[in-house]
Amino acid sequence: MSLTVAAPIPAAVDYEKTLVLAIEVSNKSWVLAAQVPGLPHRKAKRTIDPEAEVLLAAIAGYRTRAAARGRSIERVIAVYEAGWSGFWLARWLMKHGVEVHVIQPSSVPVDRRMRRAKSDGIDSELLLRTLLAWLRGEPRVCSMVPIPDEADEDARRCIRERAELISERIGLTNRIGAVLATLGVSDYNPLLRNRHLRLAELRTGLGEPLPANAHAKIKRLLARLELALSQISELERERDAVVETETPDKASKMIQQLTGLRGIGVQSATVLVREAFVRHFANGKALGSYAGLASSPYSSGGIHREQGIGKAGNRRVRTVMVELAWLWTRYQPGAAQVCWFRERIRSTGQRVRKIMVVALARKLLIALWRFVVDGVLPEGAILKPAPAA
Repeated sequence: MSLTVAAPIPAAVDYEKTLVLAIEVSNKSWVLAAQVPGLPHRKAKRTIDPEAEVLLAAIAGYRTRAAARGRSIERVIAVYEAGWSGFWLARWLMKHGVEVHVIQPSSVPVDRRMRRAKSDGIDSELLLRTLLAWLRGEPRVCSMVPIPDEADEDARRCIRERAELISERIGLTNRIGAVLATLGVSDYNPLLRNRHLRLAELRTGLGEPLPANAHAKIKRLLARLELALSQISELERERDAVVETETPDKASKMIQQLTGLRGIGVQSATVLVREAFVRHFANGKALGSYAGLASSPYSSGGIHREQGIGKAGNRRVRTVMVELAWLWTRYQPGAAQVCWFRERIRSTGQRVRKIMVVALARKLLIALWRFVVDGVLPEGAILKPAPAA
């Protein structure tokens, strides 16, 4: 997931009193590359066990080496790449007085040779050089990932878990259908409430009852399906409760604002707020890049072509926005974005419509962001009627 949200440039660095540390994180070991005061031309690398306390001891070791050269470390700046380990390490280091930055991995330039050398040591050294360039005031050398609030990060788990359960539901339904297809049965819907009663009445294509093992397998699949369905219902009740109750939480207020617009439901509003709008974005362009809805032109010499959207951002936001773009054309026909869209697809084919709806999704995303952040209602948009008392 690409994050192009602008991170603030830190205060000027006094390298005679600052330890700059890069951490190449993996589940087997952590490789450190450091610039130590008093040792500017020496590569201070080491491999440690993947434990936070061991990392703290390594930092203490660097302090000792600096002290041996007559330097006193007053500031520690560390960096590592965003990845599967999340942000717990950044939060832990900040609690211990370390200034932490998290780099978006795809933003770091690498050697373009066919057989480039790669190792954890080389990667940690590259991270260190990238951080040093960024600290010198070169913001374009990489993209820094803002460390999200722990509560906001935890709130995303519910919507992501629901998406995982929906995927499991589809998989279980397809597996049941696959078993029945081999027996000549095609008129069974496992999502209906009478699924067990209907299963007992099923007959194969030869007019016989289901074989014992096939029947037992389907019953076990139904048990898993029912568990997934109950958990989906539980998550959806928690999701809907945000709209039905008044809370001082900023994210909840954003969700309530979005659901007040025609064409936007609770699920779409929750995904947009939890995945995107709770973050800080410098401008609409940064938001579009975060969602992966920015264009990717290829222009070199006499070659000019458009490669489509980058798709390097948050795929959940991107998917929801494309769905909302189609819904917006139906439920908000007078909105400025819809008028712009219809003007450009006039007398064009289906392919152009599918391309232009992505551009509509980007415009709509920025308009909705300004609506919940600044209170600016999208031009021409209609609010849902207030519920009757």
